This record gives sequence, structure tokens and C-alpha cells, in this order.
Amino acid sequence: MTGAPRLNPAVTRLTVPPIAAVQAWSRAYTGQAGPLIDLAQAVPGYPPHADLLGWLAQAAADPANAGYGAITGDAQLRAAYADHASARYGADIQSEHTCITAGCNQAFVAAVMTIAGPGDSVVLVDPFYFNHDSSLGMLGIHTERVAGHAADGFVPSLESIQQAVHAGVRAVVLISPNNPTGAVYPPELIAAVYRLCRQRGVWLLMDETYRDFMAAADTVPHALFAEDDWQSHFIQLYSFSKSYCIPGYRLGAIIAGEKVVQQVAKVVDNVQICSPRVPQVAITKALPALADWREDNRREIIKRAAAFKATMTEAPAWQIQSVGAYFAYVAHPFGAQDSVAVAENLARNHGIATLPGEFFGSGQNAYLRMAFANADSNTIRTLGPRLAALA
Repeated sequence: MTGAPRLNPAVTRLTVPPIAAVQAWSRAYTGQAGPLIDLAQAVPGYPPHADLLGWLAQAAADPANAGYGAITGDAQLRAAYADHASARYGADIQSEHTCITAGCNQAFVAAVMTIAGPGDSVVLVDPFYFNHDSSLGMLGIHTERVAGHAADGFVPSLESIQQAVHAGVRAVVLISPNNPTGAVYPPELIAAVYRLCRQRGVWLLMDETYRDFMAAADTVPHALFAEDDWQSHFIQLYSFSKSYCIPGYRLGAIIAGEKVVQQVAKVVDNVQICSPRVPQVAITKALPALADWREDNRREIIKRAAAFKATMTEAPAWQIQSVGAYFAYVAHPFGAQDSVAVAENLARNHGIATLPGEFFGSGQNAYLRMAFANADSNTIRTLGPRLAALA
């Protein structure tokens, strides 16, 4: 038998990474419509706190942080994060319930590999975060899709999730606040999905990357940590990237039962051995020290959301379908035209970088995701007039 060795079809069938594609379109823009309005990747549109930058520099200068660390994260950060999460949810979360990961994408992969294997199924809400879907595909894990509808604010119904949970399903994945729609799921729905998962013997896996940007500062996203058996049915994911403006340092976290964390450690050990040491040291200090700064940033994002809503009134053909946290999900005015073609045209020719709905699942061609957190309010205000000229 001759010929070139084959590549893994579970990888080759995937599309080009979505953010890289949009960045390429944006680089082709020559400025004819004005400065680029970047609403593509979900990154903070402001820098880290000066103290955090100082702690990062200090940690990087310490030779001790150049060595391997504990697989599940430095003990000091695990304890600090457990205290932080306990206060946020009014719960009793211990350090042994935490695992620090190299970003939330790794947290998702490690958690999924712990609870599901090739041939199993996981429930995703469509539209979904594209890296969740592609990670499951590479792992040989099937997906069951539950439709979120614009008429319902892209919040799925309990009934649709019930119908999707069959014998081969190992987990239901929820993202709240949602990426890409920004929708915030009601605590009552989250509780009902948890009860369903408990009844059916499956895991509820929640990605709460954007929880620090909810409209009300004192909002408790859910009460699942008050459930006596949460450790047997619930796994939570989080990212430090948005709240602390350090996406390049790759730091995320899992909260789960101690027995689950022990199994997750086996995955992490084989994927990366340990998470980056330098940001762990810095975030251990930042968690208690930068609470006021985080609150200021939450208020800033709310201002940007308000500026986005206001500017879109100047482009009534572009309809906001859902908005919250970092994102707005917007219906474009070009009918059946492919959302990829719409987004590419906006970026290349009009200097507006967005993500096409098609990247987030089937039946999403009518939509674009606009990450308004990336741009300041003055920049956002230029969006409406530019869009109005195109419809």
C-alpha cells in the first residue's frame, strides 16, 4: 500500500478557526469607511489593572514560577478562588472542589473528557459556542442540538431539553450569560434543567465565563451550589480572561465535586501538566484586591451595551434579537444571503468586524454576533450610521 498517510478526519472536517478567518478579512480592509470597528473576538476593550500588571511582572521575575506546578493548580489560587466563588453564590465551596486550567476552553475539554467518550452524546443549545462543538467533534462525541429561538430571547425551553436527553447523553451544556446571544438564563430554568439531569443521571455542565458582567451586581446566577448533591451532577466552568483582561495568559477554572476533580487531573496532566504559573500567582492577589475595579468594568460594559442599543436605532433594518454581557445577536437585513458572505463584506469593505451566525450552528444565517465589549462607547456610536448606509 502506497500513498501519503492520512490525517485525522475528525480534525480535517472542521472549518478554519473562526476568529482567524475574521481577522484575515479585517486585515484586508483599507480604511475607506473610517476606522475599523472591531466587534469580532470577545476580548476586553481596556487593559488590565496596573497592579495586576505589576504582580504579573513580579511573578515572571521569580525563578520559582518557571517550574512545574500542581496539576490542579497552585494551592493558594485554588483556595482564593473557592472563597471568591463561595461569596458570589452564597455557598460553601472548598479548594478541593476547584481545578485551575489553561483557559476555559481547556476546562471544557478536560471536563467533557472526564464525563463522556467516543460515541456518547452531549446536548448543546443551538446557537452554541463554536469551540464547544468543534471540541466535541474532535473527541468523537456526538451532539444533540436544542434550538434557541429569537422569539424566546434564545433561551431554550425545558421541554426541548427533555426531548434531547436520551439514553446515550452524558451531559447537558448551558452557557449563561450566553455566547453568542448574550442571553441570561433564568435561575428557575437552570434549576429545572438540573433536576432533569439528576433524574436522568446525566451531568449539567455550565460555562459561566461572562457571569461578572450581568446587569445587576448582586445577581446570583443560580442556586445549584445549595443542592445537597451538586457534586454528583453539576460541573461549572469559568474564565479569568474577561474579568481580569488577561486572555493571553490562559487561565480558567472548574468547580466540581472532589471525586470529579481527581479524574479531571488525569486529563490535565496529559494535556498540559499544569496551568501557567505566573498568572496563577498574580490572580491569587487580584481576586480579593481588585473587587472595586471589576465592578467598575461591569458598569463600563453596561454603558457600552447602552451605547450599542442606542446606535442601532439609527440602523433600524438591523434588528437586535438578543443582548447581554459581552454580546448582541443581530439579524442582518439581507434576507437569505449567507451570513459568512455578509460578515466578510462588512469587514473587508466597510470596516465592521463581526462573526457570522453560521459559525454558531445550523439555521443561524440570518444573524451576526457583535461583541460590543471590544470597543469603547465613542467607537460604538459610529456603528449605527455606518450600518444604516448599507441597508
